[in-house]
Amino acid sequence: MPALPPFEAVARRRSFAIAATELHLTASAVSHQISRLEADLGVRLFERSAHGVRLSRAGEQYLARIGGALAAISTATE
Repeated sequence: MPALPPFEAVARRRSFAIAATELHLTASAVSHQISRLEADLGVRLFERSAHGVRLSRAGEQYLARIGGALAAISTATE
């Protein structure tokens, strides 16, 4: 699922712009991928405000469930 790395990066960095820089994407591309993931899952993963972004309760639960898998993929890739 291509939206998982952007989801994890935004969750970790608490910023679409910083996550985008880290992933060598535009903030718009990251935002679109997150929106698509939220639509696929049927939940809001982030709470957005003028002060930034933070994980919603559903986002926290989702990150907890996929975090180990993403770490394993990263380790295997290295």
